[in-house]
Amino acid sequence: MNAPVLVDAHHHLWDLAHRPQPWLDDPGVASIRRTFTPDDLHSTATHPIAGRRLRGTVVVQCVPEVAETEDLLALAEREPLIQAVVGWADLTSPAVGDVLDQLTAGPGGAHLRSLRHLVQGETDPNWLQRPDVERGLRAARDRGLRYDVLVRDHQLDQAIRLAEHFPDLPQVLDHAGKPNLVRQEVAGWERGIRQLAAHPHVVCKLSGLITEADHTLWTTADIRPAWDVLVSAFGPERLMFGSDWPVANLAGGWNRWAATVDELLTGWSASDVEALLVGTATAFYGLSPVTGEGDAITPTT
Repeated sequence: MNAPVLVDAHHHLWDLAHRPQPWLDDPGVASIRRTFTPDDLHSTATHPIAGRRLRGTVVVQCVPEVAETEDLLALAEREPLIQAVVGWADLTSPAVGDVLDQLTAGPGGAHLRSLRHLVQGETDPNWLQRPDVERGLRAARDRGLRYDVLVRDHQLDQAIRLAEHFPDLPQVLDHAGKPNLVRQEVAGWERGIRQLAAHPHVVCKLSGLITEADHTLWTTADIRPAWDVLVSAFGPERLMFGSDWPVANLAGGWNRWAATVDELLTGWSASDVEALLVGTATAFYGLSPVTGEGDAITPTT
């Protein structure tokens, strides 16, 4: 029988010799200021979750450059572990539809499943509601793409309005909307999460939580309050596991987060575990089913 599998729905890769990552110039991220490759992920992600081992991933853009998305698509064409790419295109550009058509027609273009913009860095409190952005989102929707929503806790109202304005655009909230787990100031975040979860076409990634807690002192007890809110609001069938590796290395790394998720899943039913670790990501991103055979993904027939 095939071993049960695990999908990591959110990780990054970069080759600094090929493409700079200016955000890594921040002294606070100096420890991850190096190249990270699929081989690094293969060798790092060893801790099982609920007896499952990593067999499929979704790689996500870091910088607002179409060229990086082209790099990731070409990499996905070569690397069996990567099943889908979350890329970037300028949603504000009148030519965004043409750019998306070029991306999907290029090497690895079939792996492009979603777009993302770093809204967390935008100062406009209505960025996602700008007419030019909404035009770009319609272009993505019309091409069958999804949208990864990257906002901080104080920006969740934008995500809620996005869900209201685009009921036919599948959306996933990255990093659970980044609750403040250092101070455990989560009341406002919880209200936003529950409003967002009222929209059935929105799902959520259980990723990035450890980097919102104290990077060196966090424990499972610091993560559990946010985890419980997310499970209550979305349900396992609308949650997906993500590592946010190698950014997760700032706060303990892939294996420590995996061990924490393993602990938090104690007592869950097999069907709920399957949904969170495989099913939600597979359905949302349109991934091929995977088996546990070998060291890489083996598509089922």
